[in-house]
Amino acid sequence: MGVLLSVLLLLLAACQGQGRDVPGAASIALTDDAGRAVQLAAPAQRVISLVPSVTETIMALGVGNRIIARTEYDRDTTLAAVPLVGRGLSPSVEAIIALRPDLVVVWASDKRGDLRGQLEQAGIPVLAFEVQDTAGAYRVVKVMGQALGRQAAGDSLLDALRASLKETHSIAAKRSRRRVFYVVYNDPPMTAGPGTFIDQLLDVAGADNIFRDATSKWPTVSLEEVVKRDPDIVVLPVGEMSAQVGERLRNTAGWRDLRAVKSGCLALIDADLVNRPGTNVAIAARRLEVLLHDETCPVP
Repeated sequence: MGVLLSVLLLLLAACQGQGRDVPGAASIALTDDAGRAVQLAAPAQRVISLVPSVTETIMALGVGNRIIARTEYDRDTTLAAVPLVGRGLSPSVEAIIALRPDLVVVWASDKRGDLRGQLEQAGIPVLAFEVQDTAGAYRVVKVMGQALGRQAAGDSLLDALRASLKETHSIAAKRSRRRVFYVVYNDPPMTAGPGTFIDQLLDVAGADNIFRDATSKWPTVSLEEVVKRDPDIVVLPVGEMSAQVGERLRNTAGWRDLRAVKSGCLALIDADLVNRPGTNVAIAARRLEVLLHDETCPVP
């Protein structure tokens, strides 16, 4: 727990003393993950983020007080009093417009409606993000730092994130590497492929993703192939799956044949921590490093 606390303190210190916006009346020119140019007249003061990892980034930049609405996936207690606008991919457009935000952050991959078009028609600037890897998470910090007039805080935060991940990698390098199956979904089995932030965090934490050779970023795989590759440890993100999923796996054909399941080498981790590629990546990597090197699961 001590190393996790040190990461938290490092990230907190990164933004302390950076409380003022960058001065100047010049407008702010940005480009988002959809390749769209976005112009802000001044640093955004009334922000709605429909992407939980971006919401966490705004808070990490020290301006959580500018968040004027939340989705049902934003669980930080400091946001409990702000209005709820629904789900990230299906919010109430009317509620958003009524709150008069000067910036809304949406998912770049949203194909189910013209949310961006409706908001822009109402005169609201929109940034779209779609983070697949740690480089994308860093980019969000950079762009949101600019959008909020918090460039210095953003730069400090990025330095802290990179330093923490480097330290975790150095710690993990002194330990035996583990072969890991990361369960994005259990039925049918879905996992993280090469180049994803999960794959990168596992590597930082001293683990080899057994599906690093997959041909897609988030592949659905056969249980037979998982059994064939026989990981040392199975990582289960709890939250999106219930805490009882480990017990179910022990009683399910195929899963119960895995050496990791037979020996109880199941690493349970908070889904909100590890499945959101934002400023929590440093804490997630450190937590994974601790879980994956539990001495009760020795390398064969």
